[in-house]
Amino acid sequence: MGPLDGVRVIEIASLAPAPFGCMILADLGADVLRVDRAERCGPQARPPADPLSRGRRSIGLNLKDPAGLDLLLSLVDQADVLVEGFRPGVTERLGFGPAECARRNPRLIYARMTGWGQQGPLAPTAGHDIDYIAISGALGPIGRAGQSPVPPLNLVGDFGGGGMLLAVGVLAALVERSGSGLGQVVDAAMVDGSALLTSFLHGMLSTGAWQDKRGSNLLDGGAPFYDTYQTADGGYVAVGALEPQFYSALLDGLGLADEGLPAQHDRSGWPRLRDRFTAVFAQRTRDEWAAVFAGTDACVAPVLGLAEAPAHPHATARNAFVEIAGVRQPAPAPRFGRTAAAEPTAPPTPGADTDTVLAGLGLTGAEIAALRATGAVG
Repeated sequence: MGPLDGVRVIEIASLAPAPFGCMILADLGADVLRVDRAERCGPQARPPADPLSRGRRSIGLNLKDPAGLDLLLSLVDQADVLVEGFRPGVTERLGFGPAECARRNPRLIYARMTGWGQQGPLAPTAGHDIDYIAISGALGPIGRAGQSPVPPLNLVGDFGGGGMLLAVGVLAALVERSGSGLGQVVDAAMVDGSALLTSFLHGMLSTGAWQDKRGSNLLDGGAPFYDTYQTADGGYVAVGALEPQFYSALLDGLGLADEGLPAQHDRSGWPRLRDRFTAVFAQRTRDEWAAVFAGTDACVAPVLGLAEAPAHPHATARNAFVEIAGVRQPAPAPRFGRTAAAEPTAPPTPGADTDTVLAGLGLTGAEIAALRATGAVG
């Protein structure tokens, strides 16, 4: 089920961005086989609770063992996609780099997920989400005026600019292959992807509609009508009343329509607007304000916590969250009218499918047991 039904993906186990990209592929119906380290498998192994691991099968291989490497390459022969998240050059040294895999399977799409990319002076160095988005220009604009930049969790680098763009690259390569018959390397870098997410801001900057100064613009908390406000119970509401008709609805809901406030886009009046909005929002609770603005176009929404979001009426109406193995988590997205994806399966225990996968390659039970005895498989 799902639009990627029949696509076979090998995922070399790694952290965060590549698993997120592979989760998307699995959610859309691809058969994703995760290659876990052999030493992680065995009686002590437990299935991860991490939703990023859902919808997979798992095999345990020791890729430093020639026999384990041979098994991986046999799987490559039958695969459509291989995803790896090592530093540049590691898979080449291990013996399953792009060139080796292409010789065996010219149709293979070889997707590489890194922070800095495969080339450039920073490519061989370590980094994390916060470093990639710092260099790309995505971190600098986030935060309050006169204060330090605020890390937006690891959503912009790892997931938005990383795993999401990895999945887009794989999908694009699959489409291209349908015409050429050939695979190719997809170089997905978080520094590139997070820069891509700022394209809109670069456009505004070029026209003078954006100041390269944190907390002073329409969308970065500089405008009082696009910000968050604390409520009487210590909660928060989010306000996004950019357009004039939405701003008018905001003033109506706050009871400020006839107060003679400064014009919406009069920047000299923004401090007064912010003071009034702050004072009025503090008079009621978050949920009371949600009720006031329900059904209006004021673009006011309650700021929900992670535990609260699944229970919001809109989320429940759209079945936007599912429970898998006792963990409440977002449902697959986007949705398809004709090739709907099935509900994801629970994350597998590392190595849970080793015997089944190896039997599919033609190995006997005795051969599998011998490989396990040597540590080549988990």
